[in-house]
Amino acid sequence: MNRGLKNRTPISNAVDTKLYEQLKQLSKDTMIPISKLLDKAIELVLKEYEKPAK
Repeated sequence: MNRGLKNRTPISNAVDTKLYEQLKQLSKDTMIPISKLLDKAIELVLKEYEKPAK
């Protein structure tokens, strides 16, 4: 079931309640959808854990 999504993958996960409330508030304040904020967060985590080039 992709719900018509072509470039997105639906996921389900549980997160810390306080972090989620802060994320919802950030989304409201910036008018950026939570899904886009999560995309950015994942990009930052992947970059942080990227292995240095040999």
